[in-house]
Amino acid sequence: MDTHSFLMTKIDKFKPAKEKKAYSYFGTICKNYLMGQILKDQKEMNRKISYEDISGDVHNMPDMIYYIDNEDVSSEEIIKKFLNELKDNMNEPNISEQEIKLGEALTDIFTNYGAIFQETSNNNKFNKNIILFELREMTNLSTKEIRNSLKRYKKIYFHIVNELLK
Repeated sequence: MDTHSFLMTKIDKFKPAKEKKAYSYFGTICKNYLMGQILKDQKEMNRKISYEDISGDVHNMPDMIYYIDNEDVSSEEIIKKFLNELKDNMNEPNISEQEIKLGEALTDIFTNYGAIFQETSNNNKFNKNIILFELREMTNLSTKEIRNSLKRYKKIYFHIVNELLK
C-alpha cells in the first residue's frame, strides 16, 4: 500500500509523448522506491543495535573492565587513610563552606561504610546515583555544587591510592 501511494504521487510525471511503456516506467519507480526503503530500514537497524547482541563482546574487552579492589590494597585501608586526610583537610583555612558540608557528609558516609554497603557485599559495584542523592540530602547542596566541591576530595583520594600502590 505504501508503494502504491508513492506511485500515485509520481503518476502525473509519466509522459506518453516520450514513447515509453507505462508499465516499465511505473515498475522502475516502484523498484527504486522499495530499494530506498530497504536501505533506510537497514540504516535504522544498524543505528539501533541491541545491547544484548554486543554485551558479550563488551564484557570481555579488557579496556571495558574495572576492578574496585586491588590485590595489594584493601578498601578498608584506603577508607581509614581517606578519613584521616579528610579530617585534617577540613581544618584548613582556605576551605569553602560547601566543601566543609560535603566533607562532613563524606566523613559520615565513610565512617558508616560497612552498614551502608552491606547489601552489596557480594559484588563491588554500587549505585553512584544513590550516593549523590544521599549527599544532596545531607548537605542541602545542588548536584553542581557537590560536583565542584568534590574535586578537592578526589585529589586527596587519588593521592592516597597512588601512595598505597607504590
